[in-house]
Order: sequence, then C-alpha cells, then structure tokens
Amino acid sequence: MRDWLNKPAKAAYLFIFPSMVILLVFTLVPVVSSVVIGFFNLNMFFKDTSFVGLQNYAKLLADRRVWNSFGNTLMFMLMEVPLQVTLGLFVAVLVSRASWFVRLARSVLFIPVVCSLTSISIIWSLILDPTIGIIPYYTQLLGLGKCTFLKDPNLAMPIIVFLSVWKNFGQTMVILLAGIQSINPTYYEAAMVEGAKPAQQFFRITLPLLLPNVAFCVITNLIGSMQVFDQVYVATRGGPMFRTETAVMYIYTRAFSAPFQLGYASAIATVLFVIIMILSLTLNRWFLKREEAVYA
Repeated sequence: MRDWLNKPAKAAYLFIFPSMVILLVFTLVPVVSSVVIGFFNLNMFFKDTSFVGLQNYAKLLADRRVWNSFGNTLMFMLMEVPLQVTLGLFVAVLVSRASWFVRLARSVLFIPVVCSLTSISIIWSLILDPTIGIIPYYTQLLGLGKCTFLKDPNLAMPIIVFLSVWKNFGQTMVILLAGIQSINPTYYEAAMVEGAKPAQQFFRITLPLLLPNVAFCVITNLIGSMQVFDQVYVATRGGPMFRTETAVMYIYTRAFSAPFQLGYASAIATVLFVIIMILSLTLNRWFLKREEAVYA
C-alpha cells in the first residue's frame, strides 16, 4: 500500500476521491435524474406518475412564460457578463500596484463577494423600497418624484444586474489581478524603451497575455448568469409583470408551486442545461483559437 501511495499519479486519486464523490452525488446524479424525470408526468410527491415521452418538451415550446423566462435570462447575461468582466478588469489594473492603500482597497472591494447573496438582496430591496427605502426618500426630496425602482418594469432588470455585478465583480477582479501580476515586467520595460504609451501597453501586452484569465471569467460568469435565481427570488419574485422572471426562477415555480409539475420543470431544466453547455463550449473554443493566435 505504501509503495502504491508513493507513486504521485496513484496518490493523486486518493486526494481527489472525496471531491469526486461529492461531484457524483450532488452534480452528476441530479443532472441524470433531471433528464430522466423530464420524460415523466409527476409532481414533487411522486404521485400519479406516468411516462409521457416528449410531451413536456412539446409543451414548453408553446409556453409563453418559458420563452419569456429564457429571454429575460439572455438579457441578464448580455448585460451582466460584459459589465462584470470589464469592471473587474478596469479595477484590477487600478489596484495592480503595490502599496498599503491599494491592498486596503482590494480587501474593501472583495468584501461583497464573501457576503450572502440573499442578505445583500434583502438589504438592497429595503434601500430601494418606495415606502421605506432611503434612496426613494431622497429622490422625492430632490423633486425627482418617488421612484419605484424594483417595481418598475423598465428598471427592475437593470437593478438586478447592478446588484449582481456589485456582489461578484470583486472575484473577477482578483482572478484578473493574479493574471496581471504574473506577467513578466520585462515586457513593459521593453515597451517603455520603445516609447509605448500606457494604453498601448495595455492593449498590446496586458490584454493579450491576460486572455486565459479573461476567458475563465467570461465563461464562469456566463454559466452563473444563466442560472441566476437568488437575487431575483428575494428582490422581485420574478415581477413586475414577469419582467425579471428568469429560467431558473420559472423552473422553481413550476416544480415547487401548485400544481407541482416536477416533470415539466425537469424538461425545462434539461433545455437550459443544453443551452449553457453549447454556449460554454462555443466560447471556450473561440477563446482557445484567440490564445493560439496570441502565442503563435
């Protein structure tokens, strides 16, 4: 046994075994179960179960709320991912220098990341509440009228995006900051000798060499944004007028609200899984081609 463990390749399996068990139990098994359940008509109490084949998938094609929820999810993703990655990159560049103030700024900017998304959503809901919120109170004092914010169909989704970016951009900042600090400083020294300006150094040195980190941030943020749920559920419950009802929010509603259509919800979840997989693989392939062009 000791001889077996002394081999690095063998010992590695022992260390990753607990993580593989967790991945199997809490990820792979639920995914496979969801795909299987999508072919059945059943509720969360597993009563009156019957095999319906592709009927759930045919039903979702004619369900306007499904199309609305996927449209809202796509809108959230298109706003949140570019904004978060761009803001994270901008701040990472600003805090890449070594000083006590910069280190303090990094810590302060990272604080929202370690906070609960549910608690943050509750706090912002209270701040923006038209009855007791401090921001609507001051907008009324300034003569701007009482803004409804989360109750406004045109403002609710942008506010959810703002809340999500404010909560998570610190993590993106840290990942990109690590990439910036790993770039060899001799590249910048050579560029300065050639007379390159800071903007030229950023676009010709920093950004190309940071492409793997940017790719990781874009893909992981895309996956997370397509599964947005917590802040929507806490802040708006999908309203107003279903303008913030995302795909996961609708899946939750169909599965755990009367009439508890667990099979139908699983079919929608399977479609969402396929969409996320296609988008992730497509983006990953595009970034790999870009990286090959940079390092060629």
